[in-house]
Amino acid sequence: MTSDYIKKLLNESFNPDLLEIIDNSAAHAGHSGARSGGGHYHVTIIAAAFEGKSLVQRHQLIYKALGDLMKQDIHALGINALSPSEETKGSL
Repeated sequence: MTSDYIKKLLNESFNPDLLEIIDNSAAHAGHSGARSGGGHYHVTIIAAAFEGKSLVQRHQLIYKALGDLMKQDIHALGINALSPSEETKGSL
């Protein structure tokens, strides 16, 4: 459920060329974050919104798009955020 909601929010915010979400929560069963309900996810996203942005700025944009999910539903989030021009250079 959470991965579907993450996908929805990121699609609405960035209209990405590519969006992949991997739910690694099961691999962290028993981890303190998992006990409190927070999942472990990895996002790969390619979107024009990241053009000219630093890594920190890209992460901030994603955190803002996910809003309250970052407070409890997401315990850990790996992010690979690229612009379309970086993807065509083989950075993915």
